[in-house]
Amino acid sequence: MKHFDDTESLITVRDWLRFAVSRFNESKLFFGHGSDNAFDEAAYLILHTLHLPLDRLEPFLDASLTHGESEEVQAVIERRVRERLPAAYLTHEAWLGEHRFYVDERVIVPRSFIAELLHGQLAPWIEKPDEVSSVLDLYSGSGCLAILAALAFPNSRIDAVDLSRDALAVATRNVADYELAGHITLIESDLFAALEGRTYDVILSNPPYVNAASVAALPPEYQAEPALGSGEDGLDATRQILAQAKAHLNPGGLLLVEIGHNRDVLKAAYPTLPFTWIDTENGDQFVFILRREDLPDRQAPISPPA
Repeated sequence: MKHFDDTESLITVRDWLRFAVSRFNESKLFFGHGSDNAFDEAAYLILHTLHLPLDRLEPFLDASLTHGESEEVQAVIERRVRERLPAAYLTHEAWLGEHRFYVDERVIVPRSFIAELLHGQLAPWIEKPDEVSSVLDLYSGSGCLAILAALAFPNSRIDAVDLSRDALAVATRNVADYELAGHITLIESDLFAALEGRTYDVILSNPPYVNAASVAALPPEYQAEPALGSGEDGLDATRQILAQAKAHLNPGGLLLVEIGHNRDVLKAAYPTLPFTWIDTENGDQFVFILRREDLPDRQAPISPPA
């Protein structure tokens, strides 16, 4: 392609950064897996490729690249443009706050408002974090929330559940990286199916919640991930969680579920449930909290739209 015929004139980090931003904008890439603009994503990919600190661009802007480094930077820029893969799949890493996790195409790129809440040990809803003895992470994927829960509640056992063996293989690697294999149990299960008799102080979940119409309109970067959809209105997984969670919560236990932009649809389906909607630094009211005592023994939601 024409864009890659004259890259010999690109010498410094600054040159390649300018080039990458131009290419990303020209190609109308979609951002949303760790960055929200072409500059930040280009800087991240270049710094990562050159094995430089991700938070220190300025000292290296005028550093000259070797021929081999230029080839590596050019290759990652080209893959991002040509394959429309999320940056996390190119670097095999994703960050939630200060915590790094391994990722690849077997798992959804970690991004969750629940992560921020775990950094704060679920205050004020959990008053004594040291007394939390058991946590369940449903739809665990890469295991990132289970790991953050283990760090937040060091005296608890963590069960991390996913139906995908591929996802659990990635989670196994992340759990090992954090040396938490004795603290986190990875379970292959369709939601609560393999958890008979197990109860928890906290159940948290970031399930699929994209509705059918939105799935059809997703940009290629999101379509590169495992399935994000959850039925016509995006609430199929959440309905199952609400129907079964009470039986697996200890008295006073807490249920946290992330549901994206589906708040109004969920409230219409469950008009009597006293949802508490959480505000976070990165987005407001995308996560709800319910206590065990808030949940009837069996949910009877309004049917999703035909």
